[in-house]
Amino acid sequence: MLAGKRFKLSAPTLALDTVDGKRIAVNVPGGDIIKVVSGPRHGDRMVDVLWEGRIVVMFADDVDVRGIEIRDQSATA
Repeated sequence: MLAGKRFKLSAPTLALDTVDGKRIAVNVPGGDIIKVVSGPRHGDRMVDVLWEGRIVVMFADDVDVRGIEIRDQSATA
């Protein structure tokens, strides 16, 4: 389960954000830190992540492949 874990992205990764009620694609730069706040739920391939103070949606596989888990609790998302 990814929920509650923090990751540093090793490469730019696509995410979906909501702006003015519309979903838009955003590029989360490599090196940025994200925190998975929920998901993936049973049968769901997406996770909600906290990035730069907002919640965006990413593919769980992208987090698994491009994310390096941060176990040190002093790092921030």
